[in-house]
Amino acid sequence: MRSLASLGTAACLALLALAALAPPARALTPAQATAIASGDNDSRIAALNAAVASGDARAAVLAQALLDGAVKVRGDDVYLVGADGRVVDAASGAAVPVPDDADDASSNNRMRGALEAALAGARLVSSDVAVRRAAIAELAKSPLDESQLALVEKALAAETDGALRSGLERMRATILVTSSDRTKRLAAVAELARSSRSAVAGLLQERLGDGGESDAEVRAALQQALGAVRGRLAWGERLAVFFTGISLGSVLLLVALGLAITYGLMGVINMAHGELMMIGAYTTYVVQNVFRSVWPGAFDAYVIAAIPAAFLVSAAVGALLERGVIRFLYGRPLETLLATWGISLVLQQAVRSIFGAQNVAVENPSWLSGGVEVMSNVVLPFNRIAIIAFAAIVLAAVAVLIARTRFGLFVRGVTQNRRMASCVGVDTRKVDLLAFSFGAGIAGLGGVALSQIGNVGPDLGQGYIVDSFLVVVVGGVGQLAGTVAAGLGLGVLNKLLEGVAGAVLAKIAVLVLIVVFIQKKPSGLFALKGRSAEA
Repeated sequence: MRSLASLGTAACLALLALAALAPPARALTPAQATAIASGDNDSRIAALNAAVASGDARAAVLAQALLDGAVKVRGDDVYLVGADGRVVDAASGAAVPVPDDADDASSNNRMRGALEAALAGARLVSSDVAVRRAAIAELAKSPLDESQLALVEKALAAETDGALRSGLERMRATILVTSSDRTKRLAAVAELARSSRSAVAGLLQERLGDGGESDAEVRAALQQALGAVRGRLAWGERLAVFFTGISLGSVLLLVALGLAITYGLMGVINMAHGELMMIGAYTTYVVQNVFRSVWPGAFDAYVIAAIPAAFLVSAAVGALLERGVIRFLYGRPLETLLATWGISLVLQQAVRSIFGAQNVAVENPSWLSGGVEVMSNVVLPFNRIAIIAFAAIVLAAVAVLIARTRFGLFVRGVTQNRRMASCVGVDTRKVDLLAFSFGAGIAGLGGVALSQIGNVGPDLGQGYIVDSFLVVVVGGVGQLAGTVAAGLGLGVLNKLLEGVAGAVLAKIAVLVLIVVFIQKKPSGLFALKGRSAEA
């Protein structure tokens, strides 16, 4: 930490040397340097903001040196001490010997915050738009007062970017809302009323509290502005709930999509479906480790490689299950349920034996990290956006496969009337094998998606198997459209009820609603068509 501070001070001294060669129009005076380095906090902060607002590079250098603890004071003289022991005068930049009786300049937390804000303010006039954007974001997090108004107005006068101008205008209004001038306060409240940030709502609420605004007209304007800001924040919260619900629904859709095919085609209640998804997640973990050790430079591409790998591995395991166990149990639902539940336990234990009982870490690639801020209280994570897009792509691919290919024709034929399909020459056993493997592969794709938003462990599949069956039953057995509607609908409904009743009561309420729905419409949202279905 000390070495970083030394580097910062050394950089400041270099900048100060350049400033000495080309002094600005308004140079930092010894009196200003002394006022910034010593005295009470209010006077120091006022002097600091005035010096930084003047545009003098030496003021920013002094502020950085104070943060680094590299400033000494003796009377009216202020010295900056470099990492190499070189000492310069803070005002002139000339090399000087430091007196033995010089004291270290100290800064408490409030002063350090003011120094950081002043340095951020100095960057408001940078030629780099990214630097200015970061400076505005940093200043918005710190308390603002009228001593910083000149700096903000100077930056506002020079700013050409529309979004950054809006941020600076909001910052100026935040400062002026506490002004002694009533007209300025009213204008600031009108500006703040157009905001959609929770910090602004907090500021307006604070001004309405005891010891805040006393003028009746300004208080009425504050009340109106607070209502407008809270209204926008409420819409942001609704958007966040809706997005989270769609994200959960996309996960449920990926998990239930394969189950809808296998359950609709063969009537198999596969309790090991969640474990097939878990296998896809662990395949992603293995692919990640391979990329990290073999192709570290291409690590961000491991998710792309994990998608086909997870599909193939899960499909292969599904094929083994169908050939080894399930094909002997067709038409015996209770035995199938018990057998697949036992298989799920075997798969969980196999994973524990290979990877351990603890969760394993699957890291997001850089392009899936972070998010996009659509409102001040709404950030949409890139990994969840990617899952929604991925679910849509998988759904489109499955729909094309089922509706436009020979394999899809056979699946639809066997689903609607197995005996008639067999009579016209369809190898129903082969269709069963391919369909079950395909459904297992889609479950593996769901595991890839889940690995990017949660923990990967042996119990991963247990949290989704019941919900996925509910999605299939509500949507209609074997109906892709119903699976989509039920998955997204249940995801949004879950999140809406969680905000009202909590997670546990929301689950109970959703289950009760589904039971009532099934009682009224046992065939689901979309009833299966065909002679067997209508029999």
